[in-house]
Amino acid sequence: MQTQTFNEMGLKPQLLQMIEKKGFEVPTPIQIEAIPPGLAGRDIMGQAKTGTGKTAAFGIPMLNKIKLNQGLQGMVLCPTRELAVQVSEEIASLGQGLKINILPVYGGQSIEIQLRALRRRPEIIVGTPGRMIDHLNRGTINLSGLDFVVLDEADEMLDMGFLPDIERILVQCPEHRQTFLFSATLVPEIRELGRTFMKNPELIVIASPELTVSLTEQYYYEVNPRQKVETICRVIDVDQPPVSLVFCRTKKGADELNRVLNSRGYAADSLHGDMSQRERDHVMERFRNGNVEILVATDLAARGLDVEMVTHVFNYDIPEDPDGYVHRIGRTGRAGRDGVAITLVEPRQIRQLKIIEKYIGTKISRQMLPSLKDAIERRQETLISKLIESADQDQGIYQAMAKELLERYDAQYLLGAALKLIACEAPQLETASVENIHPTTAHVELPLGRFQGLHPKRLVEFLTAHTPITPRQVGDIEIQGNSTLVEIPMVFVDQVYAAFSQFENSLRGNKRTRMPSNRRSTSQQAN
Repeated sequence: MQTQTFNEMGLKPQLLQMIEKKGFEVPTPIQIEAIPPGLAGRDIMGQAKTGTGKTAAFGIPMLNKIKLNQGLQGMVLCPTRELAVQVSEEIASLGQGLKINILPVYGGQSIEIQLRALRRRPEIIVGTPGRMIDHLNRGTINLSGLDFVVLDEADEMLDMGFLPDIERILVQCPEHRQTFLFSATLVPEIRELGRTFMKNPELIVIASPELTVSLTEQYYYEVNPRQKVETICRVIDVDQPPVSLVFCRTKKGADELNRVLNSRGYAADSLHGDMSQRERDHVMERFRNGNVEILVATDLAARGLDVEMVTHVFNYDIPEDPDGYVHRIGRTGRAGRDGVAITLVEPRQIRQLKIIEKYIGTKISRQMLPSLKDAIERRQETLISKLIESADQDQGIYQAMAKELLERYDAQYLLGAALKLIACEAPQLETASVENIHPTTAHVELPLGRFQGLHPKRLVEFLTAHTPITPRQVGDIEIQGNSTLVEIPMVFVDQVYAAFSQFENSLRGNKRTRMPSNRRSTSQQAN
């Protein structure tokens, strides 16, 4: 029987503390399958979708073995700079208690900044192939002391044309190293790469589960991180969900949001792992009885939660992995009822949203934030609806009281007072100006650079000749050895990729080459 918990894996105490601090109680399937053989020194070839916990699956074995102050021992190759940053941050947070130094190395950042950071002798480098080749050519990175090599999202790196770079990098790594390769698909080219550069790898295939609930409507709002509280209050004011679950990443965050919601008059309560079983039972009893309309919870606290009447799930904090998203929104849309799942996404989290979409195989639509006018109109509709609903019920002695009042006061005056009384029972209306954030530009990464004869003038001339882009619309250009980053208007991303296949052929003398089939782009948000 395979190991099922982190505590049974023989990990360093500092590493276990950080795993617990991040809220990872139960390993994901890829972690259960990959960490034990990784700790045993085996090479691993894993097939699993992005966001299934792959980073911890290779990061934990590395961190458990790497020695402090012994120079560069681990290297992770990623297809894009955004993923390189994300992976380095995840490994750094896991290794915080071990004081391991992790350095991201990617195009788009000053080479001088990276050179200064390299002088501090990081134990792990996470980089893109193009920038790694640049450093190897400069002699500023030496791979001879590596114990661990990771190829993350290998299929995407091949699709982007980075196979020659990957091979050039791997031949400079020591033979005694341990190698991890992770890919969403194990196509023949990936398996050949494994046969060439890995030692009898253990094959791990994680099947994709049946994912999102068909009756659940899913959409997201792009939000200013400084206005998240105001945003969720505005959305609640307009949607007025009868029963909702709000997910926060941390226990502290759940308590703080619950406090704010209660101060504004919402019937809310929180549920998290620091509460005793008696406290949890009390909260759940109030929630099931309708005394609590908004339950603010952490992922761990909500495990096993079975409440059929939940109409809305809010991801106040976007989940760290797509599997968590699936579990969260599975709390609504039950028993044949419609459900709504709403995610608040900060500009820097757009890539994580795309990972979730890829994992669940569904597009999550973007909605514009409701305005204060929308909230006021919705509140007025609700007041009228409540008044009419009450009028349809048996009024008993209130009819006699109403007749007496109408003899003494104006009917419109009395009706206004009645509506005011009903409104006073409602939560405080959010009146802040909640801003919509609009993406305007994107950085696209092209798998050609100065080694292939690319230079800024030629790139700009080609873009303006073959797409609607004008010279002034071309932003930052950073040409590296084997790749290039160029900033363009978001609306032209697809046209640039379509035109670039011709550009690549012109640079390579019209030689037939395999073009990227699924490149990434990262939104640069305008404030």
